Amino acid sequence: MASSTTTPSQPDRPVRPNLAFRQLRGRHSPAEFAALVRRAAREIGERVSCDARYIGRVEAGEIRCPNYAYERVFLHMFPGRTLADLGFAPRSSVRGRGARPPGDTPLALVRGETQEAVEPYDPPDGFQPPDGFQPHDTHHPQNTYETHDNYEESDVLRRLFMTGGGATVAAATLGPLGSTIDAMAADRPLHRAGSSHAAALEEAVRRIRLLDDRHGADGLYRRAAAPLRAAYALLDAGATRQTTADRLHSGAGELAISVGWLAHDSGRFDDARSHYAEALATARMTGDPGLEAHAFCNTAFLARDAGRPREAVRAAQAAQRVGRPLGSARLMSLLALREAGGWAGLADRTGCEQALVRAQALFERGHSDADPEWMSFYGEAELEGLEAQCWSTLGDWRRASRHARRAAELQDPHFTRNIALYTAELADDLARGGRPDEAAMAGLRVLDLLGQVQSSRIQGMLAGTARVLLPHRRASGVQEFLDRHASTPRVV
Repeated sequence: MASSTTTPSQPDRPVRPNLAFRQLRGRHSPAEFAALVRRAAREIGERVSCDARYIGRVEAGEIRCPNYAYERVFLHMFPGRTLADLGFAPRSSVRGRGARPPGDTPLALVRGETQEAVEPYDPPDGFQPPDGFQPHDTHHPQNTYETHDNYEESDVLRRLFMTGGGATVAAATLGPLGSTIDAMAADRPLHRAGSSHAAALEEAVRRIRLLDDRHGADGLYRRAAAPLRAAYALLDAGATRQTTADRLHSGAGELAISVGWLAHDSGRFDDARSHYAEALATARMTGDPGLEAHAFCNTAFLARDAGRPREAVRAAQAAQRVGRPLGSARLMSLLALREAGGWAGLADRTGCEQALVRAQALFERGHSDADPEWMSFYGEAELEGLEAQCWSTLGDWRRASRHARRAAELQDPHFTRNIALYTAELADDLARGGRPDEAAMAGLRVLDLLGQVQSSRIQGMLAGTARVLLPHRRASGVQEFLDRHASTPRVV
């Protein structure tokens, strides 16, 4: 019997860019245009995972024909146009069968395409187009660009569901990646990886980030090991083309970081350190500065949380050395914040303030095409939240609570986990700053969110707040918070 991990049935073909779609994007950056796509999707009741990398793949010609959800969104954005006008190939030429009318879209595909509300790490301060914005009118005739990737994104999606803490969390694996896991479990030989495997690996990273943003790391971490093992098995099996091999290495490294973050956020620091080191090794073997900067960035964050502030400073500075040539001001801003967190842990107020000033100045330069996909979560809310953590570490509770409050207010409502995190930070800062009644109110808001979020980090913060509030039981709301906190099930 043939293995399920066969290579694509059609030979690799040269990829041609979709110039028509690029012209329609106009002067907007890929991240800004992706925000427009998500906004258009919401207008018609669709939910798509669109980010700067997806726009880049379309413009590069890697996505010859969008899935049905994206098709509906694009046609809504550009009334009167056809997919051919947007530079896409006929569906029949991509998939070997005729396209379906919009009303005949299979239910399974609809469910697969519209499962998530937002893309992982969407900018919390999402781009809003100017009034009267209309996509550019320039367009090309039909482009029949071909590529070796003959899989529509939704057609390869398989979901496994788990239930915990009142929230149903979908741990996603993609068809080619899922079949790799199946082959590994059955001890079958793996075939050389093709572009569909690389795309599946990239999508797995996005799904994990999305699920973490919605539900937190606990529980999800235990399900993330299989895709990571499959990713490295694919690397060992080899790839059909060098470009595919490069994508596999980058995807495996990003997946290692994502799994490392799940370990990190759920308090498994040793596991997280191992995964980050694995990603760093992958980056250095392949000469991938973007992946290396990401690995150092997370290593710095982990070192801060693990009580190694000097290592946090050095890792953040290493990330800045590697990341500077990439040309992303937002990346450098985030890395400056990682450094600030380390200086705060060393009680070096001057070093912390200098890094915070750099972070703010770099942030104000705005988005650019050079911004990595993984840090689309980094908006004004995250900036405020990380600064709040610095002031909290330095014991400046007034400043810390001000920034934490602003972070919670700015956060996109889809990112339940971050809202809970920032509000927990606010509760702790208020409690330590001598405002127990306000702290209790904030703590109660966090408890309301714990049915949707499983995070050891957030529960640990609440436990600390509860201890601080114990002597203030008579203050308004404190006893209610303490009672509810005591009765809240703990993450195992």
